[in-house]
Amino acid sequence: MPTRRIFLRNSALAMVGVGVLPSWLTRTAWAAEAARRGKILVVIFQRGAADGLNIVVPHGEAAYYRYRPTIAIPRPRGKTPRTAAALDLDGFFGLHPALSGLQPLWKQHHLAIVHAAGSPDPSRSHFQAQDYMEAGTPGQPDTSTGWLNRVLRAQCPDCEAGHNHGQSPLRAVAMDAQMPLTLRGAAPAVAISDLAAFRVGYGPLGAAGAEALQSLYDQDGGALLQPAGRDTFAALKLLRHLNPHQYQPAPGAHYPRRGLGHGLRQIAQLIKARVGVEVAFADIGGWDNHVAEGSTEGQLAGRLREFGDALAAFWTDLGDRAEDVLVVTMSEFGRTAHENGSAGTDHGHANVMFVLGGSVRGGKVYGRWPGLEPEQLYQGRDLALTTDFRLVLAEAVRNHLGVSGLEPVFPGFNADPRQFRGFLST
Repeated sequence: MPTRRIFLRNSALAMVGVGVLPSWLTRTAWAAEAARRGKILVVIFQRGAADGLNIVVPHGEAAYYRYRPTIAIPRPRGKTPRTAAALDLDGFFGLHPALSGLQPLWKQHHLAIVHAAGSPDPSRSHFQAQDYMEAGTPGQPDTSTGWLNRVLRAQCPDCEAGHNHGQSPLRAVAMDAQMPLTLRGAAPAVAISDLAAFRVGYGPLGAAGAEALQSLYDQDGGALLQPAGRDTFAALKLLRHLNPHQYQPAPGAHYPRRGLGHGLRQIAQLIKARVGVEVAFADIGGWDNHVAEGSTEGQLAGRLREFGDALAAFWTDLGDRAEDVLVVTMSEFGRTAHENGSAGTDHGHANVMFVLGGSVRGGKVYGRWPGLEPEQLYQGRDLALTTDFRLVLAEAVRNHLGVSGLEPVFPGFNADPRQFRGFLST
């Protein structure tokens, strides 16, 4: 089977599946830069604390089966139907069978896994832990900017709202109704829950007032608007030409219709349209399985099926652009090693992260595995942390996006490249 690495690497500047570039767009300062194939980072947050031990299963660990008598994923067995057991990765770890859509990407070495990864902060509060990870500053509750926004500032120190210095108004996109903390900060970013419905809210001005403001922007380029308004209207004007309703994913790309599938489908459209996207953010909730988590079927399996199918469709849809894209996934913390009395799991500590991309040294589980015997557990109950999530993100930022100065991105953290896990080719 041919892999993404041998696909065509160059193509003309065009709106893939959405028509040609409008004349006003070809005159913008960033259009020429968009024509040059740049690297793109896509971050996916699994909100609710996903159960990493049932996602990437340590089937070679006897303690795992002692701790989870009803929800453990069975060991791979040659004659067992694939839906009834873990999908073996390396003889010790296996994928949850609901993630079968990711198995080809693993075999093609485009997918890597970092296990026992996460935030070193001991918080078991969803909101606090999510904020720490999105800010990139565990244990510092007062951080008001996100690590991904600081990446944008590191790439363009002079860029600020309304002064993009030739950058695309869609340089940073969150597929959400509100701006996530990850992308909050001085660098311009846009939150869009639906490309087809993206418009300036009417508010007290009413529809006529919103149309008048849009007309004002069209006539003077937004010079009279506030910086944030200029960013919004610039993005709005660009999106008018994308015709989101007309977009057709590549053959074989079958997205889940809602949630993460809808978000990644839209990110793929923007990437293939070459509108200057450099970073994108999406999330998927529903991972807080305190009760009836399930094993090969059930609540977790349903979430994983959507998660895996969305990632697989996104990869297929990108075509030759996949060579330039890196996807990193994370969740605020993991789940307890033991199942609880309600056949679920409670808030834990370390977790698992996925890394998918054209430059990934895939087909391998990275990070030091700490073990699951009682004396090896964190606080006697959780998978211990051996890889700080910032080390994973730092490797992505430095080796994929080319940002060498990491201190402003992760203040107070020693992101020493010598400590990188090595999941990216350099």
